[in-house]
Amino acid sequence: VIETVKDSGLRGRGGAGFPTGTKWSFIDRNSAKPRYLVINADESEPGTCKDMPLLLNTPHFLIEGAVIAAYAIGARHAFIYLRGEVVGVLRRLRAAVAEAYEAGYLGHNILGSGYDLDVIVHAGAGAYI
Repeated sequence: VIETVKDSGLRGRGGAGFPTGTKWSFIDRNSAKPRYLVINADESEPGTCKDMPLLLNTPHFLIEGAVIAAYAIGARHAFIYLRGEVVGVLRRLRAAVAEAYEAGYLGHNILGSGYDLDVIVHAGAGAYI
C-alpha cells in the first residue's frame, strides 16, 4: 500500500505538501509497539478553510482514507481531532463513523479481512494545536 501511495505522488494538505507515502514509510512496521493514526482536522489556522467543507460534504472520504492509512502503517486505532465549535461538521462526521461501523468498514474483522480498526472522533475545546 505504501509503495502504491508513493507512486501516486499523493501529498499532504498542509502547507509543506509532504509526500504521503514517504511519511508513512517512516513507521517501523516490524516493531511490536502499537501504532496509532492521528488525524488533525482542527483547522484553526487563520484563513484556513480546506478541511471543514470536505468533512461536511464527504466525511466518508476521510473515513476511507483513515482505513487505508491505518492499514498501511499497521495501526489498530485512529483518532480524529476536530474543532468543537463546528457542531454541524462534528455531528456529520460522528454519524458517518457510525454508518461505517454498521456497514462493517470499521471495527473488528473489517469485511472479513482479519484487520481491526476502531475510530474515535474527539472534539476539541477551541485551543490552537
